[in-house]
Amino acid sequence: MKATLPQRRRGPRLVLLALVLCSLLVPLAFIFDRAPTGYVTTDERRRQEVVFHSFDPVEPIGGGGGGGAVDPVPVKVAVQDPPRKISNGSSGVPPPQHMQIDRPPLAVSVKPKVLPVPRTEPPKAVKGSTERTIEVSKDIKRQKKDLKPDEVENLKACQLEFGSYCLWSTEHKVIMKDSVVKRLKDQLFVARSYYPSIAKLQGQEALTQEMKQNIQDHERVLSASAVDADLPSFINKKIEQMEHTIAKAKSCTVECHNVVRKLRQILDMTDDEAHFHMKQSAFLYNLGSQTLPKTHHCFSMRLTLEYFKSPSLDSDVYPARKFNTPNHRHYVILSKNVLAASVVINSTVINSKEPANNVFHILTDAQNFYGMKYWFARNSYKKAPIHVVNYEEMILEKLPKFSTRELYLSEEFRVLIRSTERPTEQTRIEYLSLFSHSHFFIPEIFKDLKKVVVLDDDVVVQRDLSFLWKLDMGDKVNGAVEFCGVRLGQVRNLLGKTKYDPKSCAWMSGVNVINLDKWRKHKITENYLLLLKQVKKKDEVSLREAAFSLSLLSFQNLIYPLPLDGRSTLSGLGYDYGIDPEVAQSSAALHYNGNMKPWLELGILDYKKYWRRFLTREDRFMDECNVNP
Repeated sequence: MKATLPQRRRGPRLVLLALVLCSLLVPLAFIFDRAPTGYVTTDERRRQEVVFHSFDPVEPIGGGGGGGAVDPVPVKVAVQDPPRKISNGSSGVPPPQHMQIDRPPLAVSVKPKVLPVPRTEPPKAVKGSTERTIEVSKDIKRQKKDLKPDEVENLKACQLEFGSYCLWSTEHKVIMKDSVVKRLKDQLFVARSYYPSIAKLQGQEALTQEMKQNIQDHERVLSASAVDADLPSFINKKIEQMEHTIAKAKSCTVECHNVVRKLRQILDMTDDEAHFHMKQSAFLYNLGSQTLPKTHHCFSMRLTLEYFKSPSLDSDVYPARKFNTPNHRHYVILSKNVLAASVVINSTVINSKEPANNVFHILTDAQNFYGMKYWFARNSYKKAPIHVVNYEEMILEKLPKFSTRELYLSEEFRVLIRSTERPTEQTRIEYLSLFSHSHFFIPEIFKDLKKVVVLDDDVVVQRDLSFLWKLDMGDKVNGAVEFCGVRLGQVRNLLGKTKYDPKSCAWMSGVNVINLDKWRKHKITENYLLLLKQVKKKDEVSLREAAFSLSLLSFQNLIYPLPLDGRSTLSGLGYDYGIDPEVAQSSAALHYNGNMKPWLELGILDYKKYWRRFLTREDRFMDECNVNP
C-alpha cells in the first residue's frame, strides 16, 4: 500500500500540468489561426460596396429624357463586413459578405442648422461643362465581349449581390474537360427522381435494389472526380449499367407528378448548392481584396524595426518651412501602404518637369508612421521633399474637438441604378470613389497652405501635373472628374432634407485639386461637421457609409470639372477589364479604384504593368520579405 501512494499523488500532478500547458497553448493557437495562410488581416484598406437601388428612371447624360419622378422609397444598403476566417473543418455557409439594412431616408433634425449651400458661377472657360462631362472610363472604346441579353442580366444580378467578384470570376473562368462527369451527373439526377416512385411499386424490388446500387456507385465516383481525367477506367461500364436501369424505370407505370416533384426538389437543391459555392467564392475573393499579403506586412514591420535602430533618421532632412511654403506645389496622399505611396510619389516626380518644386505630404496612421518615415528617408525622389504625418496623433493633439480620429482612406461604393418603370431594361451598376471623413480635416492640418492636389494611393501618374496648378477654378473648391452616370436626384433617398440640385453630377476622388482658401471661405469642414451630427452613427460601418452623402452634399455647386482630354484621370482599373490600352497609355493618371488593387494577386494582370514600372525594387527588405507584386 505504501508503494502505491506516490503513484496516486502523481496522477493529479499530471492533470494539473496538462491544464497549465493547455492554458498556454490554446490562446497561441487561436492567435496564429486567425489569418489564412499567406495573408495578414489588417486595416490597410477595408472597403465597402454600398448598393443604392429603387431609384428614379435613369436620365440620359445629355440632359433630356427620363420618366417622371416617383416618391422616395426605403433604400437597401449592402455593406461589406470586415474579413472573417472560415475554419477548415466548417461545412456551413461562410459569414455573409453583405448585411441588408432597410431604412427610410436619413432624418434631419432642426438642430443644428446646416450652412446654406453656396451658389457660384463657374468661369466662362468651363461654364456648361457640367452637362457634358461624364466619367472618363465610360467615354472610351471598351473591348466588348459578345454576351447574350440574358447573360448580361445575369451578370448584373450577380454584381448586385456579390459585387466585382462576378467580373473577376468571369475573366478567370476555367474551362474544364468534364463532359463525361456532366453525363454522370445527369444520369444521377434522373435516377434520383425516379427512385422514390419505383421503390413504392409492388414486384419491383429487384429494380429498386439495382437502381439504389447504381446511384451509390455514381455518387462514390463523383465524390472523387471533378474532371474526366479523374474518372476510373471502368466508368463506361457504369454508364451503360445506369442507362439500362433508367430505361427499365421509364418503362414502369409511375405517377408523373411524383417524378416532377422530385425533379423540382433536386433542381432546388442544386441551385442552393451552386449559390452556396458562389457565396463561398465571393467571400474568399473579398477576403483576398481586404487583407494585406504577409510579404507586405513583413516589409512594413521590418521598416518600423529599422527606424528605431537608426536614431539619426529621427530628425527631418528638410526644414519645416519647406513644408509650409505656399509657393511650392503641395501634394497630399492618404495611405497606409508604403509601396503604394511610393509608387504615387515616384510616378509624379518622374513625369514632372520641376520635381524639386513638388512637396509631398503623406497622412498615415500610427501603425505605419515609423515605417513610412524610414522608407522615405532612405529613398530619394529627385530631391522632392516628403513630409510623413501621423494623422491620428495630429488630430488628437492639435484638433481634439474632432471625434473622428481614425484615418480613413477614400471610400469606394457600388451603386445600382434601376428604373422604376422598366427595371429589367434600364439597370446599371456604377462604381464610385469619394472622399472619406479624414479628407475634411486637410485644411485644418495644413493651415499655411492655399492650394493642394490630393492623390489617392491607388493612383499612377503618367503625365506632368503642373497644369493643375494653372487652372482658374473661380470660386470652386474641388477640381475633380465628374461622374454624370449618377446624379443627386437619383440618390435623394440618402440625402435627407438638405437642399440640393437633383441634376448635379456625382464626382470621383483619385486626383483632386483643392483650393484651401475657398474651402475655408465656404466653411466646408464646418458644414460637414453639422451634416455629420444628423447621421445616425450606430457603428463604424454606418459611419463610413455616411461618407457617400456627406461628400456629395458638402461640395455641391463647388465642383470644378477637370478636362476630359489627354490630361484627364482614367478610373476603373481596379474592376473594369474592358479598358482600351491606348486610352490607358495616353491618360495623365490611372486610378485603380475597385477591389482589384495592383499590389494584390487579384489585381488585373494587364493593368499591373503601369503600376510596376514605378515601383522601387532594389531594396534588401523587399528581398528578405519576398515582396514581388
